[in-house]
Amino acid sequence: MNKKQKISGLRVVESHGKSWLVSKREDDEAEGLWRIRDTLYDFTNFVDKHPGGSFWLKETKGTDITELFEAHHLSSLPASLIDSYKVRDAMNERIYTLTMHENGFYQTLKRRVRDKLPTIDVKRKSNSDNIHSALLLSTFLSVVFAARWNSLLLLILAGTLLCWTVIAAHNYFHRRDNWRMYTFNLAMLNVCGWRISHAMSHHMYPNSYWDLELSMFEPFLCWIPNEQMKTLTLRYISFLIEPLVYAMTFLLDILTRIFYSIRCTNIMYWHDLLNLTIPLSMYLCSDLTLFMCLRQWLFIIMVASFAFCVIGLNAAHHDPKIYHEGDAVRDDRDWGLFQVDTIIDRSDLKSSQFLVLTHFGDHCLHHLFPTLDHGILPELYPIFYETLDEFKGQLREYNHFQHILGQHRQLLRVKSNLKPPGLM
Repeated sequence: MNKKQKISGLRVVESHGKSWLVSKREDDEAEGLWRIRDTLYDFTNFVDKHPGGSFWLKETKGTDITELFEAHHLSSLPASLIDSYKVRDAMNERIYTLTMHENGFYQTLKRRVRDKLPTIDVKRKSNSDNIHSALLLSTFLSVVFAARWNSLLLLILAGTLLCWTVIAAHNYFHRRDNWRMYTFNLAMLNVCGWRISHAMSHHMYPNSYWDLELSMFEPFLCWIPNEQMKTLTLRYISFLIEPLVYAMTFLLDILTRIFYSIRCTNIMYWHDLLNLTIPLSMYLCSDLTLFMCLRQWLFIIMVASFAFCVIGLNAAHHDPKIYHEGDAVRDDRDWGLFQVDTIIDRSDLKSSQFLVLTHFGDHCLHHLFPTLDHGILPELYPIFYETLDEFKGQLREYNHFQHILGQHRQLLRVKSNLKPPGLM
């Protein structure tokens, strides 16, 4: 499959983030450099100086990072600093049709958010840190008590708390390196892998062929409206196997990475060992045998995995009214409006910072400004609504039950929407 075929819409399925980056390098033709808009830069000497950590630049070398650069830098300072790293103008046009014009929706909203931030109480960020710390402590206490008392209810509670801790950790891995982001690894996931599949892929290109999270559950769960990709039988079988897929997601994630590391290139990290702290705590603080600790640990992981998918896959992105690859798009290809068109927010979370942090709340604003703490996002709604009205956008909202129904209707949908979300 050549580049033109990929761009025209044929599906590109990658098994993990590293493969996705390889494919992106081939298509972006950044010549081993970093592309921002129509300019090539050489950040080689800046990689280890990058305030956000070296990972972001090391992994994106040879790709177009326009959307990633804009979404992760609210300050105007980085744009003025990169001039010294300019190599030359790019030879070819960008392959991505999304825009970020200075007078467009996203850049207008971004300027307003930048002006608003100094007036927001930073204590809201501290509240997020306190919630995350409490969840982390509660998770370890619950797994220890579950092991000591051999209680099924406590095991389920431990799995639920682990799920919430992992989701809360997602609040931190979009930012500069910090210790809290590594708690994401406690459930057999890996923060580096998800920085690629989630932050670089899903956040930048939601519900498109460049979104790894749109294809990672295929062929079991397929949300792309295409009869050739999901037969009638497969559509209804997905309803039956969905609970099993949910429960096995975390285990399959680490098994896939282990398999690929053995067969191809190592994609395991030292911090993958952090997930072993849970069974180790159970073993050291109870009378259970090592085998029993491992068995209970796997049960906790499966509960956490199931809860994570129930929350995450029904959080914002899948409903027949939401844009998916193959649907009609609005004439204004502004990146920010595209984000709005791929999201229906959770209306039943906004009253609680705890629920927002543990259930992927304030989802649209988080996609637009991923480096901002979830505790700050509620303060941005007035200017968000104002800017949406100016550019004919609309923030749609559902409760969780409506999201669950919509996600299953999307699994059944095979016909593309002929009108873009803004006109439906």
